[in-house]
Amino acid sequence: MLTKSFWQRFIPYAKAPDTKQNVCFWQVDLHSHLLPSLDDGVKSPEETLICLRQLADWGIQKVITTPHVSRDWYPNGTTAIRQGLATVQELIAQEQLPITIEVAAEYLLDDFFLDFLNKNDILYFGNKRYILIETGWSSPPLRLNDMLFRIQTHGYIPVLAHPERYAYYHTDKAVLMRLRDIGCLFQLNWMSLCGRYGSHVEKQARYLLNQHCIDFIGSDLHRPGDLKTMERLFKPADLKLLEEQPLLNASLMI
Repeated sequence: MLTKSFWQRFIPYAKAPDTKQNVCFWQVDLHSHLLPSLDDGVKSPEETLICLRQLADWGIQKVITTPHVSRDWYPNGTTAIRQGLATVQELIAQEQLPITIEVAAEYLLDDFFLDFLNKNDILYFGNKRYILIETGWSSPPLRLNDMLFRIQTHGYIPVLAHPERYAYYHTDKAVLMRLRDIGCLFQLNWMSLCGRYGSHVEKQARYLLNQHCIDFIGSDLHRPGDLKTMERLFKPADLKLLEEQPLLNASLMI
C-alpha cells in the first residue's frame, strides 16, 4: 500500500480543489491509458493511482481504460491487457478508492485489428458492444468505410476516438459527418476543449458539440501531468455545453 508521504509529494495532482469535486456529471470516463507500461500512458502503478484518485474526486465513478492496439507500435493482445487490468483492480482495492475500472482497447484500424475482428477477439465496452477505434494522423484508411461495415456486420458499433483531432477533417467536415450517417459514433477528448492540442482542434471540438453529434466524452488521460490541463474544462460555459449533448457515458454504468 502506498504511504501517506507518497501522496503528500504528489498533492498538486492527488487532490482536487473542493470546488471541483463531483463536477463530472457524465460519471464514466471512456478512453484513457492507465494500465502501466502497456503503451504511451502511465509508466507505474503509482501514476495510475494518482490519476484514478483525481478522477474519483471529480465525480467519475467508473473508468473504462483503453490501451492502444496496433501492429507497428503497440501489438498488445487481449491476455496482456486483461492481466494489466487485474493488477490495477487489486491496487484500487488496496487503496479503497471509490472508483471501478474496466478495460476495452483503442484499436488502430490496420490489418492487425482485422485479425482480432475476424477471430472475435475484441475488447469492446457496454452492453451494445461498442468498439473504440482510431485512424492514422496523416490520412484516413483507404478502406475506412469497408472497415466500419465489417465492424458492424460482426455485431459491434464503431466509436471513433477524438474525431476533432484529425487535421484532414478540419477542412472537410462533410466527410467526417458522413461517418455518422453510416453508423459511426463519436468520442470527444476532454482535453480538446482545454487547448491541449492547439486552437484548430479546440475549434473543431466546439463545432462538433454545437452540431450535437458527440456521443461520448473521454479524458484520453495518459499521465498525472495531464490533470492540470483537464481542470480547465470546469468552466460553467463548457459544462453547460456538455450538459446539452446526448452523451451516452452514464449508460455505461450498467
